[in-house]
Amino acid sequence: MPDLAEQDDRRPLAEAAQRARLVPPPIAEVLVITGPSGVGKGTLIRALRERVSGLELSISATTRAPRLGERDGHDYHFLSHDEFDRRLAAGEFLEHATYAGNRYGTLNSELERVRVKPDARALVLEIELQGSRQVRRALPGALQVFIAPPSTEALRARLEGRGADTGEQIEERLAVAGRELEARSEFEHVIENDRLERAVGALVELIASIWGPKPRGASQ
Repeated sequence: MPDLAEQDDRRPLAEAAQRARLVPPPIAEVLVITGPSGVGKGTLIRALRERVSGLELSISATTRAPRLGERDGHDYHFLSHDEFDRRLAAGEFLEHATYAGNRYGTLNSELERVRVKPDARALVLEIELQGSRQVRRALPGALQVFIAPPSTEALRARLEGRGADTGEQIEERLAVAGRELEARSEFEHVIENDRLERAVGALVELIASIWGPKPRGASQ
């Protein structure tokens, strides 16, 4: 999912609880990776999936238009605003948020997709803080990991090095990151992404300690 979260306050708490009850109980595990924009969540997940078998990456739903080369059902589930609202009202989302004018979320059908896949061990969600809080309420047994930068200066350097944002956008992302870093104490598991190999190793060890070892290529 993209960055720069904007709070979506339209969902009443009672409605959230009702939708949480509609979430199917997962047979596979659920791994939530969250942290500020630019901290390297996507890179960590790619490296983790090379080291641990059976990790299925969740495909997010979004109302934004497809970019060149993106495929519906592969990169995202592309929905119109009306369809997104309809599915939200029907309780079909595990979590959802609004980012830069577009809406994003994880459909409960992603859990079902992993439930019926014999070689799937866990569903991996790369989501922002707002979504991770919703998942925590709906699936308290999910393994949630907060990825932190070694410093604000290192995070700024990573954002500048991507070359994808203007100076103003970088400042906006850093302001959001500051608020997100204040929430790291909410998470039992925090991994500092100072060096990729060390951070990936820490993730692998954490998964093995909680779910048991399942190296790449092991039988299910």
